[in-house]
Amino acid sequence: MLKELRIKNLAIIDDLQVRFEKGLNVLTGETGAGKSIIVDSLGLALGSKLSPDFIRSGEKEALVQAWFEPDDISQLPDIGVDMTEGVILRRALFPSGKSRAYINDTMVSTLSLAEVGRYLVDIHGQHEHQSLLSVDKHRLFVDLYGRLQDEHAGVERLYRDVEALKRDLAGLRKKAQDRSVRLDLLKFQISEIDQAQLIPGEIERLGEQRLILTHHSRLRELSCAAYELLYAADDACIAKLSLLMKKLQEMSAIDPRAAAILSLLESALPLLDDAALALRDFKGRYEIEPGSLDSVEERLASIRKLEKKYGEGIEAIIGYRNQAFAEMKSLESADEQIAAHAAELDAKEALLLQSASALSAKRRESALRMEKHISQELKELAFGDAAFRIDIREEAISPHGIDRIEFLFSPNKGEQAKPLAKIASGGELSRVMLALKTVFADIDSIPVLIFDEIDSGIGGKTAEIVGRKLKNLSKKHQVLCATHLPQLASKGDTHFRVEKKPHDDRVRISIQQLTGGERASEIARMLSGTITDSSLRHAKELIDSVALT
Repeated sequence: MLKELRIKNLAIIDDLQVRFEKGLNVLTGETGAGKSIIVDSLGLALGSKLSPDFIRSGEKEALVQAWFEPDDISQLPDIGVDMTEGVILRRALFPSGKSRAYINDTMVSTLSLAEVGRYLVDIHGQHEHQSLLSVDKHRLFVDLYGRLQDEHAGVERLYRDVEALKRDLAGLRKKAQDRSVRLDLLKFQISEIDQAQLIPGEIERLGEQRLILTHHSRLRELSCAAYELLYAADDACIAKLSLLMKKLQEMSAIDPRAAAILSLLESALPLLDDAALALRDFKGRYEIEPGSLDSVEERLASIRKLEKKYGEGIEAIIGYRNQAFAEMKSLESADEQIAAHAAELDAKEALLLQSASALSAKRRESALRMEKHISQELKELAFGDAAFRIDIREEAISPHGIDRIEFLFSPNKGEQAKPLAKIASGGELSRVMLALKTVFADIDSIPVLIFDEIDSGIGGKTAEIVGRKLKNLSKKHQVLCATHLPQLASKGDTHFRVEKKPHDDRVRISIQQLTGGERASEIARMLSGTITDSSLRHAKELIDSVALT
């Protein structure tokens, strides 16, 4: 609900603050007192267009702020602002025509302000903030009236499935067009990698080979020298060790303690023999065939070439090859995939058309019942010869089906029914909206309804009926109504009087909540223009009659 509205420096409003209550809130006052200015100011807080002339003369800035406490914030759009503790819409306005918008003290765009405002308030009496003037809403309301939300959701799901299949099929067909060239490339790449016969760890092994081949002369020289020192030379290490062991054998014969040393040397001799054999083998390894280093360099160069194309390292190259092979197989089976997708698409499209046609038939049934219901409401609102029609025309299929739905209205007999947006009279439009809102009282989720000019051109019995309907509507929504009619004012749960008063050589608007005798006096004034015993008595009767219903 709308808890509080503050307006500063707008039109003839100096600084005005008003708190509203649940149920039916009525605003009364003399013609020109400023009731519509208050409604227009709320519209600015909801993101409506600003006329620089609307800012109070001589002021550099105007402000309008509306504080809401919605019952269900899950209905509100997510614009990145925390609204769990309530919603405060604020707009600062400047004579240049520019403005700044805020939601809960967070600066937002005017578009975001309007987006949130659309879910909070519906203003009737001007052609702004009227959700029922949107043709898209008309389809929604027909579906809601006929309880067709599930059928609508089913069509929407099928439509999304069809669109997804169309995208997939288009992608497959495009791939098919490029398939020949792509297949040739993939086959070449796979062949090039396969012919290389890559082995994991090969780059490291080749690097070791290249190092040895680069230094093979020095390695051969060192291995030969080591072999000579250890075994081949006359004074080699093993020969000297053998001589040493003979000396120790002779010592052991005299002194047994020398046997321990001899034993150690006897253990070392086989190891030295093994080392000598190993060195002899190494000498052979360093006998290099001409061109060996060139072969290693060529192999490394060929691997580097593949790395530049397919990724660094043999594992990456093999991984690319496996991906290319999978893509090649996929492309080779593209014809089968295209045929399967096309068949699935045909089946889904047929099901979509069938579901949309069934939904369309139910919508037409719903629209006929809804026409009668709303027409009955309009008759009670002094539109005896009015015509309300729901125009349903077939259009290209969309997520919402095959129907373009629009509400048409003719206030007078013999006149062609026209779209609601083309109804000129604000009073007529407000009463049509009241009829619609009455029908959709249990469906419409917008919590705050505002009616301005709803009493234009009516009186007597019709005014009494309008008042009762507003009262009933206020049981489901918070309703604000600016009115000149005592029959409407007497139905209010909360009553405000709007007045223009002189102040410091200027005029400004004031608003006062009326209670008890003040309220009776205001309704008496509305009844007869002046407050008399008779009008006061009549006013009290009107107020008391509401309490009895």
